Amino acid sequence: MSQNNSLMVLKNSANLPAAVDGGGLIAYFEKIKKFPILSDDEEQELLIDFKQNGNLQAAQKLVTSHLRLAAKIAMTYRNYGLPLADLVSEANIGLMQAVKKFDLSKKVRLATYAIWWIKAALNDFILRSWSLVKIGTVAAQKKLFYNLNRIKARLGIYENAGLTPENVKTIAQELVVDEKDVIEMNQRLHTDASLNVTVGDDDGQERQNLLVDSRENIEAHLANKQESAYKQSILKKCLAKLDEREQYIIKSRMLTDEPQTLEELGIKFAVSRERIRQIEKKAFEHLSVLVKSELAQEAA
Repeated sequence: MSQNNSLMVLKNSANLPAAVDGGGLIAYFEKIKKFPILSDDEEQELLIDFKQNGNLQAAQKLVTSHLRLAAKIAMTYRNYGLPLADLVSEANIGLMQAVKKFDLSKKVRLATYAIWWIKAALNDFILRSWSLVKIGTVAAQKKLFYNLNRIKARLGIYENAGLTPENVKTIAQELVVDEKDVIEMNQRLHTDASLNVTVGDDDGQERQNLLVDSRENIEAHLANKQESAYKQSILKKCLAKLDEREQYIIKSRMLTDEPQTLEELGIKFAVSRERIRQIEKKAFEHLSVLVKSELAQEAA
């Protein structure tokens, strides 16, 4: 059986709990707590059994042991205006893709590898859902979708705090997008997210009843550390492929706690502010292509 077909069989397996069933999301979260967490040796043995022998029971154990990780990540996307049950289902699809694509030669735990696939599945689902109202479908909006919250946090803007005209201008300049796009995406990402809003049609559960312990367990902590180091290595490798001026501009504008202004960089390189903006935009687009290519090769 091919791995594509095996993934479909695994997805439709009756032994996997559905994100929404008769008991609702609370019942689902209780079910997935019962699946044991695997040791390093157990995980490696199951991976070998699935990858080399096509054993679907081994793959199923790998998936079920990581359902809590998928649910935890899905919960971090709960303020995007989409049903939590759908987010959990998409996170599980990303998890199953990770099991299918995992390379035995990789010296990382499955959890570390799965984080990438789960987040990719959720991001894709959100962008596809928003495309119905033409949100997140163009390059500028996608750039904002992936970076707006990070920049706001760096500027000390948290929760649903509004953006001042100065904030909007700063973010627009940093990401090389129009100010109206910043305002539109901020409104889209930070709609009212009351804890008393219900999250499902079946049981009327309120969002506050689904809040999970925010403290990170040891496995998740190590996985996040490995993920961060992996991201840094990919970024460093791809940055090295840009010319020196492009590298300096990207680092000075996007990879520092105190980014330089376009005017400052223009003075340094003896060019206009607009020329720096053009170089930054071109360099960012080039870097994005390099990173995506590198990630695709790693995942292949």
